Amino acid sequence: MTTTAPADTAGTGQNGPSRGAVAASRSFAWLLIVSGAAGLLAAWVITIDKFKLLEAKAAGESFTPGCSLNPIVSCGNIMESDQASAFGFPNPMLGLVTYSVVIAIGVAALSGARHRRWFWLGLQGGTLFGVAFCTWLMYQSLYVINSLCLWCNLAWVATIFMFWYTLVHNLRHNIIPAPAALRRGVLEFHWVLPVVHVGIIGMLILTRWWDFWTS
Repeated sequence: MTTTAPADTAGTGQNGPSRGAVAASRSFAWLLIVSGAAGLLAAWVITIDKFKLLEAKAAGESFTPGCSLNPIVSCGNIMESDQASAFGFPNPMLGLVTYSVVIAIGVAALSGARHRRWFWLGLQGGTLFGVAFCTWLMYQSLYVINSLCLWCNLAWVATIFMFWYTLVHNLRHNIIPAPAALRRGVLEFHWVLPVVHVGIIGMLILTRWWDFWTS
């Protein structure tokens, strides 16, 4: 099943990159809204728990986040790591801003807003940065911190779907030029890319703590 674009979309070049204003399909708009909301929820919960953790430390007390379920699924270990403040402030605060922007873009797209090529390329660049950052966090979580955060996992999945379906949108409208055969393949089997990506992460999590999951 292929996601379809609005029939009245303008500026969609058939033989080269699109130059005019381009609208998004309703399905893509909803995907941005839903994935943005999922990421925002994760960022919000982690931010609240982070502040509770800091308050407890200041009071000389201890605080255990609700998603700390066992030695592996331990959000507290993630929150207290250096990687949790990669830019000098808690990572979820960045998520509060970026996921809100994605929701706003989705709502605007759902209302019929059209944007030029540079806008969609900007969204592609932003989601690429998000996926790269999530990949780094995933590596740190699995192989350095040795703990998982379920809310972080939700944010990873949301960002992965944002990235791949933004790519699908940009390929559909020739905003990103690609060989016709590659474009047709991606548009026909668009669901494969995010599913495989998430599946790889799932397999890495499964194999990383195989003895724990099977004990």
